[in-house]
Amino acid sequence: MSFLTIQGLSKQFANDYVVDDVNFDVQQGEFIALLGPSGCGKSTTLKMIAGLETPTKGQIFLNSKEITHFSPGKRQLSMVFQSYALFPHLTVRENILFGLKARSVATAEQRKRLSHAVDLVGLGDQLTKKPSQLSGGQCQRVALARAIVSQAPLCLMDEPLSNLDAKLRNEMRTEIRALQKQLGLTVLYVTHDQVEAMSMADRILLLNAGRIEQIGTPKALYNEPASQFVANFIGHPPMNLIRKEHISVGIRPEHIHLKQQVTSTPNAHVVLCDYQGADTLITVDYRGKLLLLSLPGHHLLPEKHPLNIGWKPQHEHHFSLKTGLRVENPHLAVALEARPRDPQTYQPKECSYV
Repeated sequence: MSFLTIQGLSKQFANDYVVDDVNFDVQQGEFIALLGPSGCGKSTTLKMIAGLETPTKGQIFLNSKEITHFSPGKRQLSMVFQSYALFPHLTVRENILFGLKARSVATAEQRKRLSHAVDLVGLGDQLTKKPSQLSGGQCQRVALARAIVSQAPLCLMDEPLSNLDAKLRNEMRTEIRALQKQLGLTVLYVTHDQVEAMSMADRILLLNAGRIEQIGTPKALYNEPASQFVANFIGHPPMNLIRKEHISVGIRPEHIHLKQQVTSTPNAHVVLCDYQGADTLITVDYRGKLLLLSLPGHHLLPEKHPLNIGWKPQHEHHFSLKTGLRVENPHLAVALEARPRDPQTYQPKECSYV
């Protein structure tokens, strides 16, 4: 059995299931991102694993032991919250050691763990300060140090970087990932930010309306999305979708190129150019459909400027208009619309272009 196993986990509020039959496994030392839009059930899933919410149905196993109905303190896990959850009247030292003191860990062991944790997160000169005297990044480091000293084998993180500015978020992403690898922690990391998930996680669990859309590596979700929802959610800017007969054809903005055939009839014209430094995002009208293409460098083209655009067939993705699921061979789309929906066992194959 895996280190953490979730079987049929569901949570119902009133008449609605906010988490609906979620199943997944986590290996020891793995970094899993629970990704999805607001209200998709990712934080509720994390709270049920932590013991802060009671599941309506399902089971939770940690290290082969069922912990579904254990109290939070008996689950052998630590948690880093979005709000840091620091005691304002306690010093940094006291905040970090609070859990160890509550569990009556020996004083010598407390000092040993404290020294190790503050060295890892760089808080050695901040131990006597109160949270109000710290920056947002320092407060988050205190929360991380508190998780480290617990020495819990499983760490749950609920959008821990959402209160930080963009520069600090980038720095903390690197620090958290480095700490996770150094300590061998198993991490479940809730985020709505696909950049965090793509850059940090070994695997991503993408949720939509309480159900799993796809589980896989960042590369798999980007290159082989299992559904239109995945295609739209993963990637910035999102994938272009063009309706064609009984399928939807997806093409990522960076895979659209400008043709050099100046004598041919233009098939698109410029609507808007958005220069972003390293790249320029160009919105074009392509046969009555607005598409985004991403070009490296600086391209400020005038409105209605004629263009010839195209893409290679191997860069196309096909989805059923009826189910929204990926179709490997567009010519068989109708027959495949009845395919069972199982994102965990979904194994994408190379698209066939007949």
